[in-house]
Amino acid sequence: MKYSKLLLSSILAGLVFIPLLSAQGKGISESLAKEAQQLSEAALEENIAYEVVESLTTEVGARLAGSEAEKRARSWAVAKLKELGFENVHEEPFEVPLWERGIERAEIVSPFPQQLTVTALGGSVATPEEGVVGELIRFSSVKELEAQPQGSLKGKIVFIDEIMTRTQDGSGYGEAVGKRRQTAYEAYKKGAAGALIRSVGTSSHRFAHTGQMKTITEITEEIDSVPTAALSAPDADQLTRALERTDSIQIRLQLTPKFEPASISGNVIGEIVGTESPEEVIIIGGHLDSWDLGTGAIDDGAGIGITVAAARLIKDHYPNGLKRTIRIVMWGSEEVGLVGAKAYADAHADELDNFIVAAESDFGAGKIWKFNSFFAEEKLNYLSEIADVLRPLGIAKGDNKASSGPDVGALKAKGVPIVSLQQNGWDYFDLHHTPNDTLDKIDPDELAQNVAAYAAFVYLAAQIEDDFRAEDSDIN
Repeated sequence: MKYSKLLLSSILAGLVFIPLLSAQGKGISESLAKEAQQLSEAALEENIAYEVVESLTTEVGARLAGSEAEKRARSWAVAKLKELGFENVHEEPFEVPLWERGIERAEIVSPFPQQLTVTALGGSVATPEEGVVGELIRFSSVKELEAQPQGSLKGKIVFIDEIMTRTQDGSGYGEAVGKRRQTAYEAYKKGAAGALIRSVGTSSHRFAHTGQMKTITEITEEIDSVPTAALSAPDADQLTRALERTDSIQIRLQLTPKFEPASISGNVIGEIVGTESPEEVIIIGGHLDSWDLGTGAIDDGAGIGITVAAARLIKDHYPNGLKRTIRIVMWGSEEVGLVGAKAYADAHADELDNFIVAAESDFGAGKIWKFNSFFAEEKLNYLSEIADVLRPLGIAKGDNKASSGPDVGALKAKGVPIVSLQQNGWDYFDLHHTPNDTLDKIDPDELAQNVAAYAAFVYLAAQIEDDFRAEDSDIN
């Protein structure tokens, strides 16, 4: 289907906009585009998003999945959504196993005795109380470890020294995260007593990056793995230099995490109910839990703040609501394996046909620079049209291969259209899963630009006389 371009000038931005209208007259009209621009302009003057993140990180702090702190975060979320005037605010509980870190220490015993900065990986089993001591064996990648004969590393401490590439779009993470997920299990097969990995991160500071190995629901205390920790990048470099100076290094590793019985986690929901088609839903949100080292400001307090603020802005400007329902979802237990996302997709399986589009903010607080979609081919005019509206914010048109946020992936897999408002992640993995993930790392102006983009996108998705699916789509 062909779409013609009509030149329209923007009063607010002073730029040229090009809404695309189909032969049936469907598309984003000039009036809708201007309304979306006005919301964007208003968002740049607001600070609600920062206030939300500040409240969450100050009043709750770190929020490990299944913990008492995550429970307090859900109570905070319910109260905050009600305070901000959202409707149908409620929790949707589910169970999740609870893993808690304990002592985490590593040191070179000989020939160069010194402490190392480490943190246990999520789901790691424990060492004996006194720790384990073994010879360090370095590999440049987990693939190199996989190639070793079964049982060939008996009693050794495996060290995976693979460096993560810094990228704007976070693609380096996808390459590097394999060692975090696989090393403990591969090291077990080879007979090792423990394992260390260079942190999955880009920071040169002496912080170790934690993160989940296998999904928490896949593991138990009996799993075939070895105690495993991440090293800070400077300590990984230190070990590499030490290995260049001697034939053998002895390492002591002491980790005392523990598994607790399944506890209650949950998703928190709030809505602005639509006026004409309330059963049709726009889903936006972030994940409420965080790792336990920092205060979860960029991962993912920022995403909570951005999406709540965007919806609140719409509510302030349109107190009677828009045509469709806007639903905020604060997913629980994301960090330990997308447990809340899967629970949400399953619990709402009978609503999937009415989910117009979903988007998640879970890549920090940097400026959005690209807009990607995952729409039916026949609806690709909307990728261009929405990108045109967002262009004054410094956002470029992307492609129709949006990967979505992690929690939204469960909906995408079931056929729900999604978009990705791609943030600048150049520095994101300096902070990700470290003690350095704190409120002071957030730039309020950049956060406001995110809110402006989400508000404009959500407004358009809620008001257009169309959707983003193929005309004959039918979700089973």
